[in-house]
Amino acid sequence: MSPPIPVLKIDARAYERGLACVHCGLCLAACPTYLQTGREADSPRGRIQLIRGLAEGKIEASDSTRHHLDLCLDCRACETACPSGVVYHELIEEYRIQAAKQFPLTFGQKLLRWLNFNIATKPWRLKLALLPIRLFAWRLLPPGKLWPRKLAVKAGGSPSVGFHTGCVSSVLFASVNQKAADLIAACGKGVNVPPQQVCCGAIHYHNGDVQTAQALARRNIDAFGSGCEFVVTTAAGCGAMLKEYDLILRDDSAYAQRAKEFSAKVRDATELLAALNLPPLEHRQDLTATYHDACHLAHGQKVTAAPRKLLAQIPGLKLIPLPESDQCCGAAGTYFLTQPEMAAKLADRKLANFDSTGASVCVIANAGCTLHLCRRAAHEGKPLKVVHPVEILHAAAFGSGKT
Repeated sequence: MSPPIPVLKIDARAYERGLACVHCGLCLAACPTYLQTGREADSPRGRIQLIRGLAEGKIEASDSTRHHLDLCLDCRACETACPSGVVYHELIEEYRIQAAKQFPLTFGQKLLRWLNFNIATKPWRLKLALLPIRLFAWRLLPPGKLWPRKLAVKAGGSPSVGFHTGCVSSVLFASVNQKAADLIAACGKGVNVPPQQVCCGAIHYHNGDVQTAQALARRNIDAFGSGCEFVVTTAAGCGAMLKEYDLILRDDSAYAQRAKEFSAKVRDATELLAALNLPPLEHRQDLTATYHDACHLAHGQKVTAAPRKLLAQIPGLKLIPLPESDQCCGAAGTYFLTQPEMAAKLADRKLANFDSTGASVCVIANAGCTLHLCRRAAHEGKPLKVVHPVEILHAAAFGSGKT
């Protein structure tokens, strides 16, 4: 009898990650989609079995199988919970890379993919695309200038901190980037913004376009060069991708070592600021706040203490713990566009937890989470004020007037 024919070719290294799963089930309580549906196939261990089944030719790539796999947020909460050290995201991302090559897309999927790759990741195009919303439906977007200015370079010590401004972040949250740069400069570090930098590649990579993601990674490595002590970003999703350049370029003989050195320098803005000597925080911030852990910061980068450390230093700020703080809100990059029903359910769960704290402000260190939760809150008619940690820290250090 001939051996089964694999439906999906999976990189052997990623396949080995799946074999490390011992089916203990500790990931179930951490998985947002499993908690919503209660289906084994919507859990990390269930999805591992589905991918193994496709790779071993034991099951077919039915619509049901692909739905369960596509429903994964890639939030990586299962990795935090896993006692066996399964690096699940490598397996699900490898599935998506191979699926993009082998499985046909609908017209709607092709259109959304084109918009994500060609508009969302191109700041100038994104600015133009958002102009009508800025002019006529401004309540749907976070407050900010109609046409935000570029991030101002800050003189300081050498070597400097390279600032990766991000795509969505540089357009919709330019003031957050500027305030982070102000704070870093006040800590005695120079801030450099390489003009040759490009999108981090996360949207491409997580949607299966590994070749473009690799090309963007090479361009960023070249742009930041070897003169930066750190490479910083205010967007958790971008930071997680930048820290994995060593993974996506591990087979590139010309860039593998440079990618490893680059990834080792990457810091989230809160992570870097928590390690530096902050300027005096002389301006009280009399707020009651709660903090939401963005998945790619808490689970992807393992940064949970730094933002809380910074917030704890702000005079007048009262921080209330958020129930299920590290559960995904449903944004997950472009997930809220591709899986809107599940994304809405997860956002509603997050908003209900926020309401239970009685806080007036929700602190979030990621652009995607902020946009998704604010949009969902507006849809439900709920008031929601979201700020980035560096915004409160900046106000405490310089007062509310400095930008």
